[in-house]
Amino acid sequence: MATMNMSAARDNLPDAVELARTEAVFLERYGRPAAVLVSPEHYETLLAALEQAEDAAAFDAAMEEEGASIPWEQVKADLGWV
Repeated sequence: MATMNMSAARDNLPDAVELARTEAVFLERYGRPAAVLVSPEHYETLLAALEQAEDAAAFDAAMEEEGASIPWEQVKADLGWV
């Protein structure tokens, strides 16, 4: 993880982008985190992980719901899998 202030990042944008290819670059404004610069590949990996976590949370919530279960044979028939 690298840290740059906004002025340095603006003045050296090509260097900041190159550094972001190998590690996250935290951009600071007035000493506080303002943004994070990451490579497109790392960004896609982060999005995929977030989507998996959201799917797992949705599955857990669905499993906690009360109510009648639908038999597997009925689900397959409804989806046209039989």
